[in-house]
Amino acid sequence: MSENIKIVKNATCTFCGCVCDDMELHVDLDENRIVKTKKACVLGKAWFLEHTIEKDAHAAMIDGKKVSMEEAIEEAAQTLVKAKFPITYGLSDSTSEAQRQAVAISDIVKGNVDTTSSVCHGPTGMAFQGVGESTSTLGEVKNRADLVIYWGANPAESHPRHFGRYSVTAKGMFTPNGKKDRTVVIVDVRKTKSSPVADINIRPKIGKDFEILWALRALVKGKKVADDIEEQTGISLETLEDLVERMKNCRFGVFFFGMGLTMPRGRHFNTGALLALATDLNEFTHFVAKPLRGHGNVTGADNVVSWQTGYPFSVNFNRGYPRFNPGEFSTVDLLSKGEADAAMIIASDPASNFPKKAIEHLKSIPVISLDTKSTLTSKDAHVAFRVSTYGINTTGTVYRMDDVPITLNPAFDSPFPGDEEVLKGIKKRVQELMLARHNANGARGEAKVAAARIQE
Repeated sequence: MSENIKIVKNATCTFCGCVCDDMELHVDLDENRIVKTKKACVLGKAWFLEHTIEKDAHAAMIDGKKVSMEEAIEEAAQTLVKAKFPITYGLSDSTSEAQRQAVAISDIVKGNVDTTSSVCHGPTGMAFQGVGESTSTLGEVKNRADLVIYWGANPAESHPRHFGRYSVTAKGMFTPNGKKDRTVVIVDVRKTKSSPVADINIRPKIGKDFEILWALRALVKGKKVADDIEEQTGISLETLEDLVERMKNCRFGVFFFGMGLTMPRGRHFNTGALLALATDLNEFTHFVAKPLRGHGNVTGADNVVSWQTGYPFSVNFNRGYPRFNPGEFSTVDLLSKGEADAAMIIASDPASNFPKKAIEHLKSIPVISLDTKSTLTSKDAHVAFRVSTYGINTTGTVYRMDDVPITLNPAFDSPFPGDEEVLKGIKKRVQELMLARHNANGARGEAKVAAARIQE
């Protein structure tokens, strides 16, 4: 390690939705890499220390051949404009500024834009629209929550600093003793690394979340619940009644829920029931519900797509205006059905995790890839851009899982451009090509009218 060390304080970790912004990074400027981190969790430490600049990588490639950035942008724009049904997917590990450009491109070419939410917390977005949301910031939870309920989540492994910064052991204004001032409940179908933290562990039968949540809603409203509820759900009536009393009598309660709730049978009905339960409880106390989001800026992706289109993901512009229909306009479905004829993949690797049928179709169409490293998707891409890593090399805005925007404080520069820079270039060229097409079609239309008049 050289002596040319730069210390970056208040750096932001964009590995997960906690977006911890209190990091201290030690950067070796001679080797262009981070050599020491302070306050980072095990996931964040790996995120920072394993980040390197690949010396043999090239910023732009077409069909595996090195080209200039201008050539790659031209080919990407031509590919999108020529396609009849281009799709854009990913976005969750990019800045909100870049996400905005991606949505604009999809709008211009009348394509389809989708985020990774469609394969994780998509049901949460659907439930938000259906029943609303009682919400708060993580700071409010830290300072006020005396009842914390994790439902279908395992933050000890997925969000290691969540307990310490925001929920369980965090010391706040009205919770000065941290864990001693709180009751922690974990609802999960199996024992996890998070289970030992809980004061109360509730283990329901698999796939019975909706029934349990609806029973809780009934009890909150003073309604009778069937005597065979334990046989149906695996949870005794006494346990449910005890939980209801705790929820109704706490000062500030919070539900944190994960994919253990959104992915089993029920999906958006599950999350809708939990959000509705939080609303019910506000007749007695203050209760909120927040999803535990995975990617560093997946919350930002949902926010950006929502305020530009009115919908959080799976948005289609084919008719010249945004339409929302998960299952029809979700990227997995569009690829599996063979409907897309071009794809722009941003900060994601669907070729490594999508269903086989979707991957096969993805390989059969021209793909434009923007990623910080070589992936299965970028290796097969028609146009591949190597970009810098947001938060480490690039500034911009990301949204924490509680919808709080945070400005990134990068550690060191990268020889590669950021997502926003590349997407701005593609958008500018797409606009020019679409305008040229419009003018050409207008000229042809005028010629047809003139010819018709001559014949008359």
